[in-house]
Amino acid sequence: MPIIKSISSLRNKTKDIESLCHERDEPVYLTKNGEGDLAVMSIGHYERLKARAELFEKLAVAQAQSAAGAKGLTHAQVMKKLRQRLHGG
Repeated sequence: MPIIKSISSLRNKTKDIESLCHERDEPVYLTKNGEGDLAVMSIGHYERLKARAELFEKLAVAQAQSAAGAKGLTHAQVMKKLRQRLHGG
């Protein structure tokens, strides 16, 4: 269930909002005049959301390439490349 607070809570109860963001690891939605206005979240949560969005972008590119008939690498080829990178080859 989303955490919803008034925007005045950000000014008056900053530490409480901060605690909620960290303890529940989800954003706190702030309202202004009864309407949604802002979302506040921990940096850790934001970084995970950003990483997930980047992954979805990469998956969309890969899916488009696959649909266009592009050939990918075999498991053995990928592992060989990874080992070369790891061992500086």
